[in-house]
Amino acid sequence: MSYTKLAPALRAGSDICLTRAVVSCRLRSTVASPRTKPSSESQEQQVDETCSVLKKAAAQVDLISQTENAWSKSKVFIDFENTKEAYKSKETSELLRSLLVFRLCTFDFLVDKNKELINLSRKVLGKRLFEQLMKMTFYGQFVAGEDQEAIKPLVRRNHAFGVGSVLDYGVEEDLTQEEAEKKEMESCVSEAEKESHGLLVTYEVWSYKIIFRCTPFFLNMASRHPYLCSPFDQHMETFQHMETFLKCIEASGGSSEDGFSAIKLTALGRPQFLLQFSEVLVKWRRVFHLLAADQGKAGLSALDIKLEMKQLQESLAKLGLGAKDETQNWFTGEDLGMSGTVDLLDWNSLIDSRTKISNLLVVPNLETGQLEPLLSKFTDEEEMQMKRMLQRMDVLAKKALQHGVRLMVDAEQTYFQPAISRLTLEMQRKFNKEKPIIFNTYQCYLREAYDNVSLDVELSCREGWYFGAKLVRGAYMDQERSRAAEIGYADPINPNYEATNQMYHRCLDYVLEEIKHHRKANVMVASHNENTVKFTLQRMNEFGIHPSENKVYFGQLLGMCDQISFPLGQAGYPVYKYVPYGPVNEVLPYLSRRAQENRGIMKGSQRERLLLWTELQRRLLSGEIFYKPVY
Repeated sequence: MSYTKLAPALRAGSDICLTRAVVSCRLRSTVASPRTKPSSESQEQQVDETCSVLKKAAAQVDLISQTENAWSKSKVFIDFENTKEAYKSKETSELLRSLLVFRLCTFDFLVDKNKELINLSRKVLGKRLFEQLMKMTFYGQFVAGEDQEAIKPLVRRNHAFGVGSVLDYGVEEDLTQEEAEKKEMESCVSEAEKESHGLLVTYEVWSYKIIFRCTPFFLNMASRHPYLCSPFDQHMETFQHMETFLKCIEASGGSSEDGFSAIKLTALGRPQFLLQFSEVLVKWRRVFHLLAADQGKAGLSALDIKLEMKQLQESLAKLGLGAKDETQNWFTGEDLGMSGTVDLLDWNSLIDSRTKISNLLVVPNLETGQLEPLLSKFTDEEEMQMKRMLQRMDVLAKKALQHGVRLMVDAEQTYFQPAISRLTLEMQRKFNKEKPIIFNTYQCYLREAYDNVSLDVELSCREGWYFGAKLVRGAYMDQERSRAAEIGYADPINPNYEATNQMYHRCLDYVLEEIKHHRKANVMVASHNENTVKFTLQRMNEFGIHPSENKVYFGQLLGMCDQISFPLGQAGYPVYKYVPYGPVNEVLPYLSRRAQENRGIMKGSQRERLLLWTELQRRLLSGEIFYKPVY
């Protein structure tokens, strides 16, 4: 199908190509690969009976029970209150530090004024004493070390006790809210628009065309990394971010055999492209739902909506998006519309790589029915940036594959996320053919989370690649709601915490059921919620998913919820700590952001503090106050 024949409003581009899909007759694809059974070696694998964190009892909740494949004849219960096992990787001084830090984080004043207090402490104590104080408290609790070598002891110790690592170089820009908003808005303006409005001088600091002094160092870097340094793409921040990500991948491969490395796509180019591309994807999806409403199918879940072809063509003609004889050619290629219906995956597949980004940035206005551009101009330079972003992702993915590391793409704000997910999807298609290398992140505090997860799972089934996901509740709630209220669009966030919990479990259940049927999906349950972890264990047991299959992972932040992470790891479940590292002063913005984001978790850490006190008392009474972990 030649998409360039369509009206400009429906043209698409940017290296994004969805393979033509067939329509399934139910929510889950029937064309996915058949279920593969675990090997006999996996079937015979048993949990270490000497681990006291596991209590065998017929009356206990059945977590790894006898299944269709007869994995185990024993019923196993993971005890998250066994403090001796949960903290046996920790020295007593580390327990005391955890108690102190968790207690300090419950005070709103300290969290709200953390930057001011940090600056004051630095001035009063001086650099050396200040860094020592941070290493004894917050930095030591939540950061693994200053560089790749410094983090190895902690990574190896955690690994010895059954816990892997997701490495993240935690250096961020230290900006105020006002500075961050200004920089975001400036970065989301086209270079052509800046010139047309006479803003090029005003925005010179943030302009993408930064001129470098051609020192031998820079020329050497440019020769080694041509994908980063070109006449159209000389941006030092992007170069530094790529170097950081590549080193992080190397560190992950050198520290453990089964590690993850995290990246942010906004660091691989100007956010402008993600913002604009996201807007196009969102509007394209809205057109589909408008057409669904016209056929009386509003309110259904995304995968349930099947548009009748004949009515669809008539509706498109009414909207002025193409004559009936013209739109008839849209769905003729590669089985599109062969069933007589079109679903959202078919609709999305019309956005392919056959046209330029500048054509993509022309979308229909649903209110007026007229075609309107998102930008008045789009330069050739900017035309290349999206392609270079994909090239950078390709370089990182190949590096991860080379070092045996899985790449986890972090979620970001909703106005960037549609583009981030789409680009991640392209990498999954390419690199997840034999095993999951690329993992996307889904924020379950979003109202559309279930639709996003179910659509991507279904697409992976149709096209035959491994689905990889990290499920999180989300970290940008206040920012998202403020922006929605300011700009005037619908709040994208679930109404309350309970609704988010329900969404999380719904998304998780969908992926787990997909694992049960086809064994080609993988999910990381990134949660500090003990009830969510128990829910996952129960569903794994019911679906016959054995931990040795490495289909379901668990993840928590370094320094938090050890009473969940280590019992899981010692019981044989794949569990990971999100491990940031970097120099003390450069990691402070990261620590500040974490303090703000996890305020609620810290306030709710009373149970964790109680368990820490219990373990301290046990060690004191048993004469183990100077306990040292042995591994």
